[in-house]
Amino acid sequence: MPGFNDIIGHEMIKEHFKKAIETNHVSHAYILTGEAGMGRKSLANAFAMTLLCEKGKKEPCMQCHACKQVMSGNHPDLIFVNHEKPNSIGVDDIREQINDTIMVRPYSSYYKIYIVDEAEKMTAQAQNALLKTIEEPPSYAIIMLLTTNQEAFLPTILSRCVQLKLKPLQDSVVRTYLMESLGISEVKAEIYAAFARGNLGKAIHLASSEDFQLMYTELLHMLKHLKDMDITELLDYIKKLKDESLDIYDCLDFMQLWYRDVLMYKVTQDINLLVFKEEYNTIKEMSASSAYDGIEKILQSIDKAGIRLNANVNMELAMELMLLVMKEN
Repeated sequence: MPGFNDIIGHEMIKEHFKKAIETNHVSHAYILTGEAGMGRKSLANAFAMTLLCEKGKKEPCMQCHACKQVMSGNHPDLIFVNHEKPNSIGVDDIREQINDTIMVRPYSSYYKIYIVDEAEKMTAQAQNALLKTIEEPPSYAIIMLLTTNQEAFLPTILSRCVQLKLKPLQDSVVRTYLMESLGISEVKAEIYAAFARGNLGKAIHLASSEDFQLMYTELLHMLKHLKDMDITELLDYIKKLKDESLDIYDCLDFMQLWYRDVLMYKVTQDINLLVFKEEYNTIKEMSASSAYDGIEKILQSIDKAGIRLNANVNMELAMELMLLVMKEN
C-alpha cells in the first residue's frame, strides 16, 4: 500500500491532504472522483495511513505499528464499507457499517476513518441516512467517498463534502513509468499511454492484457487492408471482435488513435509525433492518399458510431455506417 511519495501524479490532491494534516484542518467528509484505475483508492489509503501514523507527520513513516496495520488491512480505526448487492449500496449498509458504529470512539488512534468505494452506488435512502452523520459527525470521524461519478450524489451530500477530482496524467508521465518500472519498450509504452489517456492503472492493465493484444493485432490488420475488403468482410471482422468479448468502445478508441496519427503525419510529416511509430510506412501511405476533409469525416464517423451505440442503435448498423465512411475516404 503506497504512501503519498509512491503515488504517481495528482500533486494538487496530495498537497491538499498534506496541508490539511499540517495545519490541522482535516475535513470530516471528502469525495474523491476519478475513473477506475486513476488512483482514488491509493490516495485515500495514503491519506488514511498518514492520519493514523504514530509519527504524526505529513507522510506516513511506513514503519510504526499503525502503518503496518494499515498496510496489512488490519487497522481497527480504518473501516472499508462493503455492500452485498453488486449494483447498490443500501440504507442498511450505511446504517450498520457507519451510523451504528461512528459514535464508538477510535480504538488506538485520534481518527476513525471510513472509506466507501463505489459510493455512486448509494441509493437516495442510503445517502439521506449518511447525510445526518455528515452534518453532525464526532470530532474524530472522517468519511471518504470514492466515486467514478459524483453527479450520482444528492446536492445535500455534495455541499457538505470537500470535492477532489483526479485529473489524467500526462502521456509522458505514464510512458516513463511503464518503461522504467515495468521494463516496457518505448514503442509499446507510447501506445499504452496514448490509449489509456492519462489513466496509469489502465495503462498498466493494457500492458498485460491478452484482450488488448488481440484487439491490437486484429484491428491493425483491418485498418491496413480496409480499402481492399468489402463491407461484409469488414462487418464480419467487427463481429469477430465482439464474439471475442472485446469492448466495442475500446475498438472505436483504437481506430480514432490510428486516424489521428494519419492526420498528424499529413500535417507535420514528423514520425516522432506518431503513436503507431512501428506502422510509419502504412501511415505515410494513407496520409498521402487521403484528403484532410476525408480524414476529418472518418474521425467524425467514429465519434458518431459511439453516440449511436450509446443511444442503443443496432451495433451492426452503427458499425456499417462508420465503415462506409472509412472506405469512401
